[in-house]
Amino acid sequence: MKKRILIISLLATAIGIGYANAQDSELTFFLTSKGPGDGANLGGLAGADAHCGLLADSVGAGGKTWRAYLSTSGGDTPVNARDRIGSGPWTNANGVVVATDVADLHSDNNKLGKENSISESGEPINGRGDTPNRHDILTGSDLDGTAFTDGDDHSCKDWTYSGADGSANVGHHDRQGGGANPTSWNNAHASRGCGQSDLQGTGGDGLYYCFAAD
Repeated sequence: MKKRILIISLLATAIGIGYANAQDSELTFFLTSKGPGDGANLGGLAGADAHCGLLADSVGAGGKTWRAYLSTSGGDTPVNARDRIGSGPWTNANGVVVATDVADLHSDNNKLGKENSISESGEPINGRGDTPNRHDILTGSDLDGTAFTDGDDHSCKDWTYSGADGSANVGHHDRQGGGANPTSWNNAHASRGCGQSDLQGTGGDGLYYCFAAD
C-alpha cells in the first residue's frame, strides 16, 4: 500500500512539473519584478537584456532571447525599442496574449495594463493608489516605440547613468496617473532624475518591460 502511494505521489509530482514547464515555456512577456537597483543605470542595453534573462531563468523560461523594451537616444545611431523585441505574439505568465505583433502592441488593441503587465512569476506590480507606487516603467521611448531624435537625453545616457540630473521617459503600466500621456504604457512623462531614489520619489522603481525576441 505504501509503495502504491509513493508511485502515485511521484507521478503527480512529475505531471505537476511538466505542467509548470509547459506554462513557463509559453512566457514571452513580463514586467520586471525588480530592477538592478542602481536607478536607470542598467548597464546599457546589454545589461538590461541580461537582467531580463536572469529573471526569466528564475521561473524556468530562460531558454529564449530576452530583450528589454528600451530605446536609446544618444550616439550617432538611436535604437528603437520596437525593433529589439521580435515579432510576437507575446504571452504573460497567466497565459494572456498581450499583443499579437509589433503593430498590435503599439495600438489601442493591446492588452497591457495593471492586470496583464505582471512580473515573470505572475505577480501584479503596484500601481497608483498602492504603497509604494511602482507604476513608472523605464522605456526611453515615444508612443510608437521609437527613440527621440530631438537631441535631448531621454534614456539616462543610454541606461548607464544614475545621477539626479538626468532623465528618462517612462510609461505607466497601470495606464493611469499624470503627465502628458497618463494612460500610456510606454510614454507617460519624463522622470525627475536617473537615481534610484529619484525614480522612487515619482512613482517608479527602475522597472522595465521584457519581451522574448524569438
